[in-house]
Amino acid sequence: MLPSGLPEDIDDQEELARFLTHRSHFNQIMVKPAALMPNPIDGETSVTRHGRQPVEQLWRIGSLAAGDRTLYGAAIFKAHVVRLAGLDIASDEPPPRHAAIRGWPWQDNDPLERKAERKALAAEIASAAGEPFLL
Repeated sequence: MLPSGLPEDIDDQEELARFLTHRSHFNQIMVKPAALMPNPIDGETSVTRHGRQPVEQLWRIGSLAAGDRTLYGAAIFKAHVVRLAGLDIASDEPPPRHAAIRGWPWQDNDPLERKAERKALAAEIASAAGEPFLL
């Protein structure tokens, strides 16, 4: 067990939330792939192990994660979607409930091709997230 009380292994049916802190990462009908792209510094996408309910807890966690940025909402999707895209999802506490999407294509002599591959994988996850869960 992790300090949060969650199991270290993330079940395929577990819901994950990617907090939306940029208006350009979503519209009223969909989450855009840019919202799920990995951080260029560590090559990971930060997510929280939490679904839509309870809403108050989701927004509390999101407010902490957003820091000084505006929290607009969250992309909610199941862990199996990440694995179907060929990526990995791993517990990464602290902070509590934090996880990281890992295994993005990175090393190669053609950075534009790798970026296109990352965007295609992010689009698979964004498609599964569907409509953003907005404040």
